[in-house]
Amino acid sequence: MSDFLDVPEASRSAAAVPAPVSSHVSGESVRQAREKGEPRFPGGPKADPAGSHFERRIRSFQPRRSRVTTGQADALQRLWPAWGLDIDGQRVIDFAEMFGNENPVVLEIGFGMGEATAQMAAADPGTDILAVDVHTPGQGNLLGLAEHNGLSNIRVGNGDAIILLREMLRPDALDGVRVYFPDPWPKKRHHKRRLIQPEFLSLAATRLKPGAIVHCATDWEPYAEQMLEVLTAHPDFENTQADGGFAPRPDFRPLTRFEGQGLDKGHVVNDLLFRRVPHQVPSTV
Repeated sequence: MSDFLDVPEASRSAAAVPAPVSSHVSGESVRQAREKGEPRFPGGPKADPAGSHFERRIRSFQPRRSRVTTGQADALQRLWPAWGLDIDGQRVIDFAEMFGNENPVVLEIGFGMGEATAQMAAADPGTDILAVDVHTPGQGNLLGLAEHNGLSNIRVGNGDAIILLREMLRPDALDGVRVYFPDPWPKKRHHKRRLIQPEFLSLAATRLKPGAIVHCATDWEPYAEQMLEVLTAHPDFENTQADGGFAPRPDFRPLTRFEGQGLDKGHVVNDLLFRRVPHQVPSTV
């Protein structure tokens, strides 16, 4: 039986801190003293891959400390060199080289513990998924799920998705972007931290092929309304729904336990599916 957690997408993007230990007790959290400057996971994800190379700005994610199980730590150390990507902004990614094929590639931003990501990868092996988060336990968990289930179409990115989009992806590189249950930043003074903003969509549009889908889902209704407003107003995207509203949850997005529990409590989950419109070619007179 795998010791990687089959847990809901309840956690928002976060960063973790503990170091692995040599014992491998299923599911146990690990903390171990280490020398100053010693990496938490040698050969694994870096604490701050982009460092000070890029400008300071308001981010849509906030690192939070949480523990890493021994199974997750083991996956990080063994699998990161082959299946992990530190988002340092220093090179442009070749997806054919990264995945070893020419399949379409979807970027998932914020995957929590990776349960839904692994399910979608298993259900659609012909689509490659680059899943990005800063939550170290989730990174290790998703790597472990990928190995345990033989999912060769998953790669795990560590760092800021904005830097990835802006510095490391070619134009028209992506066949889709998925943003499921991002941090809603509910306080009004924090709304500027929300990911789905006009500037983000303009950047994403340059990396999406015409016809590619941006798929968002949230259980925070005020954020869902803002997402709908922002996406509807953006000239590079069109709603896939004829009525201009929210979409039914598509079959390919799994219903997680976290989401199911919310639905049982009367929470409303809204999906938005918007299509990248073809590039506009200036007319000549």
